Amino acid sequence: MGRLVTTDGLTDVQEEILKTVREFVDKEIIPVATELEHKDEYPQAIVDGLKELGLFGLTIPEEYGGLGESLLTYALVVEEIARGWMSVSGVINTHFIVAYMLVQHGTEEQKSKYLPRMATGEVRGAFSMSEPALGSDVSAVSTKATKQADGSYSITGQKMWLTNGGSSNLVAVLTKTDEGADSVYKNMTTFLIEKEPGFGETAQGVTIPGKIDKMGYKGIDTTEMILDKHEIAADQILGGEPGKGFYQMMDGVEVGRVNVGARAVGIANRAFELGIAYAQQRETFGKPIAQHQAILFRLAEMGTKVETAHAMVVRAARKKDAGERNDVEAGMAKMVASEYCNEVVEASFRIHGGYGYSKEYEIERLYREAAFMLIGEGTSDIQKMIIGRSLLKDYQQR
Repeated sequence: MGRLVTTDGLTDVQEEILKTVREFVDKEIIPVATELEHKDEYPQAIVDGLKELGLFGLTIPEEYGGLGESLLTYALVVEEIARGWMSVSGVINTHFIVAYMLVQHGTEEQKSKYLPRMATGEVRGAFSMSEPALGSDVSAVSTKATKQADGSYSITGQKMWLTNGGSSNLVAVLTKTDEGADSVYKNMTTFLIEKEPGFGETAQGVTIPGKIDKMGYKGIDTTEMILDKHEIAADQILGGEPGKGFYQMMDGVEVGRVNVGARAVGIANRAFELGIAYAQQRETFGKPIAQHQAILFRLAEMGTKVETAHAMVVRAARKKDAGERNDVEAGMAKMVASEYCNEVVEASFRIHGGYGYSKEYEIERLYREAAFMLIGEGTSDIQKMIIGRSLLKDYQQR
């Protein structure tokens, strides 16, 4: 069987990692994904397998017990995992963002404290920026961290859409603080909040109410987090200095957009596989429907869109790995991959005909999962604003 989304210029180590992950996906994820998704059941056995493979430490430097791999390697791994079940890629996504932020911005004490245990999966990270009344305008963050007389902080507010909110025990939380410059973007601070996994009051002043019931993206726990005068020491400020939170979070979001783009490629790739297989099995008017020109053209467009999205994700990852800012490339990759993902999944859904509407067929699950790609880490409209403003700056008339 042929394969889409191959990547040139990979090392032997990268090739071996991808081969191992692909085999794990085919053997351990695809056979059980639809059943677990329909039950909205947390994939504990799969998560344990990810730990054994070392994937929780994939990008954590070797000095802290990780594999020290690049963002490109991570993106390609995510494509493979999302091809099996997108929710599983979400288990490691926010964990990876928190690990990345620690590597880039954490103090040496914070790195030594958390990264070795994050590499093994003992410490599981979650990323918390959004709030119930906060969409894409990050400046509207209202969760407040107030400095106390003894130098500690008291945090009060409500956060929303925490992936791994229940299963995590370390959450990077964006807050407003009184410290910082006049700009609203310079009085935000990221705190590293420790809690117990589970629901209810998981730490003093920290409550995880329960799982949010969603159309798709099942199995994984997506939650709110309520903070009520949660007391936290100043040394839990990411990087040790208040006022840097917005820029730290945006650095993490750039990585997250590459991740969502990779997830979209994975879903689209699986939808293509299912569509082209079904088109060769299903017969109408005495021949497989793949031999009808309408279906043949549809398959050609699907394959081209998957390859295009994959190439853009690879480009964005490689630029970030080179130490350059990749907000435009990540925005382009996320926008194109998510839009093409929905188009490819819908095309596969149409190829399946009435069977695509049945829960017995995998494409029904992919159809619901693809919709999340349109909003995760910012909508296409937000990506267009980011891309357009940057292009205007680059091509400004003088």
